[in-house]
Amino acid sequence: MKKLWMASLLALVACASKPERKLPQSIEEAVASSYRTEANKARDKYRNPAKTLDFFGVKPNMTVVEIAPGAGWYMEILAPLLAEKGKYIMATVSGTKPYQIANEASIEAWKKKYPEVSQNMETALFSPPGQINLPKKGSADMVLTFRNVHNWMTVKGESAAFKAFYDVLKPGGILGVVEHRAAAGRTDAKSGYVAQKDVIRMATKAGFRLVATSEINANPKDSTKHPEGVWTLPPSLRLGEKDRAKYEAIGESDRMTLKFIK
Repeated sequence: MKKLWMASLLALVACASKPERKLPQSIEEAVASSYRTEANKARDKYRNPAKTLDFFGVKPNMTVVEIAPGAGWYMEILAPLLAEKGKYIMATVSGTKPYQIANEASIEAWKKKYPEVSQNMETALFSPPGQINLPKKGSADMVLTFRNVHNWMTVKGESAAFKAFYDVLKPGGILGVVEHRAAAGRTDAKSGYVAQKDVIRMATKAGFRLVATSEINANPKDSTKHPEGVWTLPPSLRLGEKDRAKYEAIGESDRMTLKFIK
């Protein structure tokens, strides 16, 4: 009996001493949280997530749709932040390319590791112009997209994309866009760089009104003229070791940060 009592006591002590992971209650807590990988945190100096999300006005009780989350860089911030009071919806691209398969595997591994977050996440299909299956119209408080506009332009899907954003948002809902910015206003979507005026035109055509612009993610070191387009720069460094130090010194691309309202 004494051994049984001691075993029960030790089990209770072990449970009591086991730390519980606290869901973040603010953008700053989410950016600093242990839900994020260290490799992703290392890129904060280029992507400025706290300032960017604060500029867009993200709140923990919102329903937020992130378009094409890639391997989940912003997912690691947004999903925990929205897990308790809001909802995080990933609008993912269904594809068979190696990088798409790797991205999906990375996201699924993260979701499995953090069930307290993933149980309140949803997934939608988003592959314009043809395959778009976002949540019902007028259901989201905010749509966010990071460095994706050039991809839709290369398949002539930008009009369908912005229309879908407008439809899924509530009246007064916010669209936040971060995109690689073309120098001198000359769009070259195949290089990854888009003119800011062209993004504003696309959003306005869909019915949005521009609320504000920000230079949070600007990089004056980026000339935007590179052999492999934006992928010449970190994190892709498509040229490998050729001129690596030069491109690492430039850092990630010059980016526009735009806030629109429905």
